Amino acid sequence: MTSLTGKTIIIFGGSSGIGLGVAAATLERGANVVIAGRSEEKLQAAEEELGGPPHLRSFAADLEREADLTRLFETVGEFDHLVTTAGTPPPGAPIEALDLDVIRRFVDNKLIGTIALAKHASPYLKRGGSMTITSGINKDRPPVPGGAVVAAIAGSFSYFAHGLALELAPSRVNVVSPGWVDTPMWDVLVGSAKSGYLKDMAGRLPAGRIATLVDVASAYIYLMESDFTTGETIHVDGGQRLI
Repeated sequence: MTSLTGKTIIIFGGSSGIGLGVAAATLERGANVVIAGRSEEKLQAAEEELGGPPHLRSFAADLEREADLTRLFETVGEFDHLVTTAGTPPPGAPIEALDLDVIRRFVDNKLIGTIALAKHASPYLKRGGSMTITSGINKDRPPVPGGAVVAAIAGSFSYFAHGLALELAPSRVNVVSPGWVDTPMWDVLVGSAKSGYLKDMAGRLPAGRIATLVDVASAYIYLMESDFTTGETIHVDGGQRLI
């Protein structure tokens, strides 16, 4: 297992939710962390929460703007590990009611954005480093109706990682697939109904509870530290795929 002490780790989506949890976990292990995302306000709040410099810095960048990604990696330079947890609320309309413009924007953000991130990151990734992509439970348990598009995008990341792991070897590429996690995304999706949704799912899960950020961050840490794991999808869902 490779120590993260002194390593440079870039976390796209690191200003909130799972990305913020991964940032906290890597800082605890002595890494130098760069959190990136679109919102300067969220990045500033995350810096304050995580303790700020000298081991943490933030960088405002949009996955859908290649110029932002070019500027990010030129500024940071060589790095050891890349994590992306960035996302946007998924479309939820049934297939016959889909707005294709909304779908195209979602695909641009999630799939094309991840590909663009890998494109611009790869020249700066140190040999033997890693990239970790975030997928999700919707590929295994898509909501009905309205889950087909999300399942297609989330499922595609495992195959993207298979190909990219071969292309970038000996650097590694993996995927983390979380189940339901108590993050601010739920406030966006369901608002005040959040607690009821999470309580109901907790009662159904074999694990008996909803995942915390610490639960999920441990999977990202494992994939960064395990230098013999590549092309894999790690499920951290409390058994949600089984129900």
